[in-house]
Amino acid sequence: MMEKIRRDIPNAFSLPRRISRLGQLAYNTWWIWNPEAQILFSQIDKPLWERLYHNPVAFLRKVDRPRLNAVTSDQHYLDYYDRVMRSFDAYLKPAETWFSRTYPGLKHKQIAYFSFEFGLHESLPVYAGGLGILSGDHIKEASDLGLPLTGVGFIYNQGYFTQRITEDGWQETRTFHLDSELVPVIPLFNEDGKPAMISVDLPGRRVFARLWEVKVGRVSLILLDSNVEENSAYDRSLTDKLYSNDLDIRISQEILLGMGGVRALRLLGYKPDVWHMNEGHSAFLALERLRELVAEGKTYEQAAEIIRHNNVFTTHTPVPAGNDQFPLWMAEKYFTPMLAELGLTRDQFVALGHQVQQWGESFCMPVLALHLSNHRNAVSELHGEVSRKMWQFLYPNTRVEDVPITHITNGVHSGTWLARRMRLLFDRYFGADWIQHIDDPNLWSQLDNIPDSELWAVRRHLKRKLVLYAEERARKLWLQGGVHPVQVVASGVLLEPYSLTIGFALRFATYKRGNLVLRNLDRLLGIINNANMPVQIVFAGKAHPADEPGKLIIQQVYRTVKDARTGGRLVFLEDYDMNLARYLVQGVDVWLNTPRRPNEASGTSGMKAALNGALNFSVLDGWWREGYNGRNGWSIGEEREYTDYNEQDDADAEGLYDTLENEIIPLYYNNRSADGMSSDWMERVKESMRTLIPQFSLRRMLKEYMVQMYLPSIKEE
Repeated sequence: MMEKIRRDIPNAFSLPRRISRLGQLAYNTWWIWNPEAQILFSQIDKPLWERLYHNPVAFLRKVDRPRLNAVTSDQHYLDYYDRVMRSFDAYLKPAETWFSRTYPGLKHKQIAYFSFEFGLHESLPVYAGGLGILSGDHIKEASDLGLPLTGVGFIYNQGYFTQRITEDGWQETRTFHLDSELVPVIPLFNEDGKPAMISVDLPGRRVFARLWEVKVGRVSLILLDSNVEENSAYDRSLTDKLYSNDLDIRISQEILLGMGGVRALRLLGYKPDVWHMNEGHSAFLALERLRELVAEGKTYEQAAEIIRHNNVFTTHTPVPAGNDQFPLWMAEKYFTPMLAELGLTRDQFVALGHQVQQWGESFCMPVLALHLSNHRNAVSELHGEVSRKMWQFLYPNTRVEDVPITHITNGVHSGTWLARRMRLLFDRYFGADWIQHIDDPNLWSQLDNIPDSELWAVRRHLKRKLVLYAEERARKLWLQGGVHPVQVVASGVLLEPYSLTIGFALRFATYKRGNLVLRNLDRLLGIINNANMPVQIVFAGKAHPADEPGKLIIQQVYRTVKDARTGGRLVFLEDYDMNLARYLVQGVDVWLNTPRRPNEASGTSGMKAALNGALNFSVLDGWWREGYNGRNGWSIGEEREYTDYNEQDDADAEGLYDTLENEIIPLYYNNRSADGMSSDWMERVKESMRTLIPQFSLRRMLKEYMVQMYLPSIKEE
């Protein structure tokens, strides 16, 4: 019989009775995409709120009691507090949601969504980059739409890493310890008061994981944590950090996430009708579901047929070598002891994940997921084409175009990424509930009702915020001591709010070509230092700690940023995270993206920039290949692939400079009004927002998942 699980929100805050519900609000991450809720905390002590990285749990534990008492005497604050709490309550218990209205007969169905990382907010750093942020956006929108979805992932006790750039431009990595008492995670307990835990068997030992819950609006995110006394020191470290290079740690993590995640949901009483694997890291969940059905008396063939019906697999990686895989001997080491429980022979098990590589035979996680899922998708139209070619070998005698992998192009969660000032502008012209219809192109046909001058004023405000933020970061770096003055300059103290500003933030993997814009430095210097039409470029991003070529690109960029000839118009902002990302996508004029086509599965940063009125300037790869119409931004290079990378880089770099010099810069600076606005520039901004915001919203994306992936899974039961 299933144990009862206690979900007790920690009540360790000493709050005045009148504002006691701030504690409840702190433990529901609804506040992440509701700026008014964040203001409730920041108004109490704004410097502390900023210092604690906008973390309401840490804030309420550390704020001085006199400041709490003070706001209870402020009627304006109390009225604001009551208004926010009414909104919070109405959100949690709505009369109806999109899901309940659209699918009234499915209200008891359940969707499980597994991902290796979830980027909800900078205060909960259990994410590395794009995959995690997409996962976080996915469950936020599931909450908004009312989908009966539950997320499953890890709580990483050391997060990913924090980045520091040395004077010479080398990336240094630093780890930290995540204090569960200072982040919005809720401990789960059994009825006897002991922590709720699951276990999985690994070679020669049993590994335990404690369960935590994050409330994300109306939905839950369940996080597994191996840092418990029952485990050895080695196994306690399994959930220390993301993306270990140690293959034994990696396969142990993925067994714990996949198989342990299924067991966690069972312990908590969930009975999912849909099992969504977001990338191959969680594919072992399919084996755990096989094991369950075999234990009930099914044969392997019967069990496999059942689970395929409601397994969904989303692939994000267009490069074969980038997909998680393990030497065949390692997979056999971990799974041979449980083959009987799985109803599998050795050959059947190997076949489920088998892939031949130049270095030998491997057990490939996406192959496993593809074999045991009937519903498979890539994350953009071009990525769908690439994926069908990449995995065609799994479907003998099938034409590439008939390989059963479709695509659902990514989107972004508007509540998380839209600047508050821009939201208020839309509220005024579109009505208070416009965000419920963000995916409706008809809504955006009303964009011309907004005067150019008002939209431009918001855009200037957001750029000033970015500049001030960069300057404040540079000030703090200087105050820390131990840095060379040129590093302070490199951090943006010479940025100014009136020049054309280009944002270029990325994961510094080699295929993303973070140094492409530097390919002809003399030409670039001429562009940025034009006294009449100056340009400034803000770089940000991390390389994986084991990615030496990526770190070398960062070093090249940073050394160029430090070059006195740049005049401070090139800037590198270290330790890229969600907070910095918001300032960048909201504040720049142009978002630059230069991947080596066709290696960008989708990309989402440019979508966030478009949401805030920035224009995209990108290679025709990933999402931009679908979004670009010739009038809503600019393209780099041609829609083709090269065999000679030097030829490609030369051609793309020259095209980049030509477009900057001949199109982008003149459009921004010519024919300006007294307040610096170009009507021609604003025409392109509106075209961008009109065409891109509805198409690349998470709301559109999740509705497509519902129709194309989740609903067929449910109907196939």
